[in-house]
Amino acid sequence: MLNTMRKHGLTLALYAALSTALTSGVYLMTRSTVEEQAARQQKALFDNLLPPSAYNNALQNECYIVTDGALGNGAPHRLYLARKDGAPVAAVIETTAPDGYSGAIQLIVAADFNGTTLGVRTLEHHETPGLGDKIELRISDWITKFAGKTVNGEQDSRWAVRKDGGEFDQFTGATITPRAVVKAVKRTALYVQTHHSQFSALPHCEAKP
Repeated sequence: MLNTMRKHGLTLALYAALSTALTSGVYLMTRSTVEEQAARQQKALFDNLLPPSAYNNALQNECYIVTDGALGNGAPHRLYLARKDGAPVAAVIETTAPDGYSGAIQLIVAADFNGTTLGVRTLEHHETPGLGDKIELRISDWITKFAGKTVNGEQDSRWAVRKDGGEFDQFTGATITPRAVVKAVKRTALYVQTHHSQFSALPHCEAKP
C-alpha cells in the first residue's frame, strides 16, 4: 500500500514538473511576441491622444512614476513625457476618478503645459452597461470632447457637466459617471500645468514597486 502511494506520488510530481517546464517554455517562446504586441497597442493609444507631429521622442521610453493625490488617489501612476527636439512639451499621464458610480474609473490623459487637454481615454471602469459605460470610446464619442479644452485654474466653472452649470454633457439617467470623469480630467490637466517642471526628476518606471 505504501509503495503504491509513493509510486502515485512520484508520478504526480513528475507530471507537475513536466507541466511547469512546458508552461515556462511556452511563456519564454511567446514573451517577445506578446511584449511587441503590447508596445504596438500602447503606441497606437498614444497616437490617438497626441498628434504624432507634436513630439519626436520615443514616448514609451520616457516613463516616470507619479504618486500624488491630485491624480485621484495615492497609488503610483505612469507619466510619459513628450518632447519636441529635446524640449518637454506635453505629458500623457494615467489618472483615477475615484468617485464613479460603481467605483474608481481609470483614465489616461494627454495635456500640454498650458492646461490644454489634448486627449482622454478610459482604461478601466465598472460603470453600468447602457448608462455609465458611455465613457468608453467603443460605446460613445463623449470621451473625445475633452480634446482642445483648456483649464483656467481651479475655479474654472466650465469644467462641469451641464447639470452643474458646466459645458460637458451628462448621460441620461447617469450623471455621476461623467461628473467624476470631468473632475478627474480637470485635476489632471491642472497637475500637468503646475508640475511639469518637476517631471524629469521623477523616478523612472523601472522603480515602480
